[in-house]
Amino acid sequence: MEIISEIERERMSTLLRAGKRIDGRGFDDFRPVKVVTDIVAKAEGSAEAWLGETRVIAGVKVEVGKPFSDTPSEGVIITSAELSPIGSPSFELGPPSEDAIELARVVDRGIRHSSAIDRKRLCIAPGEHVYMLMVDVYVLAHHGNLVDCSTLAAVGSLLTTKVPKVDVQEKAGAVLLEQYEPLEMGAPPLTVTFAKVDDVILADPILDEERVMTTRLSISIDGDDTVTSMQKSGAGTLTRQEVLDCIERASKTVKKLRTQLPSR
Repeated sequence: MEIISEIERERMSTLLRAGKRIDGRGFDDFRPVKVVTDIVAKAEGSAEAWLGETRVIAGVKVEVGKPFSDTPSEGVIITSAELSPIGSPSFELGPPSEDAIELARVVDRGIRHSSAIDRKRLCIAPGEHVYMLMVDVYVLAHHGNLVDCSTLAAVGSLLTTKVPKVDVQEKAGAVLLEQYEPLEMGAPPLTVTFAKVDDVILADPILDEERVMTTRLSISIDGDDTVTSMQKSGAGTLTRQEVLDCIERASKTVKKLRTQLPSR
């Protein structure tokens, strides 16, 4: 677990009581956002995202497989996340950690539960063949708020994804062709994460703020201004009104973040 000194903790609390943050931002202000796409030649879609000094790369691989039994006419979207030591000294090699699993699930739910991608249009032959979008997220530098940065990278990679056409043959099954068309995608979902430090709720927490927060709330909102998912972590609590306030704040922020994404 990340550790911060009592002196730094008290300094942060003193600033918050005065209505300030340690990096000078307002409570709702995000760090500078940058998204660059088409950076991995062998991927069907890729993007690199920066949120301040936090840096994440994502790639999409398109495969053909069998649908899930309970959704035989829908394609599959699966997100994975890797936290390797290159991203932070606190990350370790080995099987996916709980933090990596949580990160992947939050990003995945925000995308799958939105209206941006119609998974029925990813069906090739009901019950037999569907497109599978494998979204892989890699953290390159962790300076706080991995959820929002990873979502920006994942969404950026999907916005540039090209889906290979398929020829379904009786003996060979579904064969991918060297012909591509853009992935059909509406206004993408994005995530806004808040950290509660003392009695103050901050958007886009940096790493030092995450070290002292009592709870974290990530809210995903799609192009219809609909909340697609929420994830709370940490032992602290949030009142009903605090959650509603965060949703309202997130809705305003997502509209600004969406302008940083590449146009199709």
